[in-house]
Parts: sequence; structure tokens; C-alpha cells
Amino acid sequence: EVQLVESGGGLVQAGGSLRLSCTASGFTDDYFIGWFRQAPGKEREGVSCISISDGRTYYMDSAKGRFTISSDNAKNTVYLQINNLKAEDTAVYYCAGDSSVPFVPLNWRTYEYDYWGQGTQVTVSS
Repeated sequence: EVQLVESGGGLVQAGGSLRLSCTASGFTDDYFIGWFRQAPGKEREGVSCISISDGRTYYMDSAKGRFTISSDNAKNTVYLQINNLKAEDTAVYYCAGDSSVPFVPLNWRTYEYDYWGQGTQVTVSS
């Protein structure tokens, strides 16, 4: 059984940084992990994605520069580093994983991932 567990959220002042973690278990094939977020009253949006097999990374346009996705394959953990946090980054952040295909699909932001974590709250105070 695949499980994804997020951690690292919290309350932080604008301009600060956070590193979110997504620890995966149960995958038996190559897989990819996406980070998503959902702010109150808004639709969920894909922030970033990484292929565990080759390390390729993908970002939504507005995330380039402040967000960095990385993985520690020995720990089965994917990280999302967020710098210079802004009030508009306030959201519940989720990680999602899939191994149906051995590569990150072009539509990774709208792809129907098989597995989701429970989410971690990030609140940025201004």
C-alpha cells in the first residue's frame, strides 16, 4: 500500500522560508511526486513535480525562483523549499504520487494522481 505523508508546514512571517517534506512508502516502480496547494476559496493548483528516477523537475510559472523541489531517494522523501514566503502562499500543501507511467507527464498539473497525502498547512503572516 502506497502512503504519502507531508510535514513541515507552519506559521511563518512574510519573507521567511519553509521546507516541506513528503515521505513516500510502498512504491515498487519508478514514480513521480507532485506538490499542490489549495488556498481558501480557490482551486487546487500544481506547484512543482519531480521524477524520482531521473530527477527532472517541473514548476508552475509563478513558482520559478522561489520554490525548489528536490528528492532524497535514500529517505524516500521529496522536499519543497519555499523562500521569500508571501501572504498568497498561504494554503494547504499536498503531495501526490503516481507510478502508472515511468515519467512525469506533460499535464502533471492536471494529471489524476493515484495517491495523495493528507496535506500540511502553510500560513504566512504579513
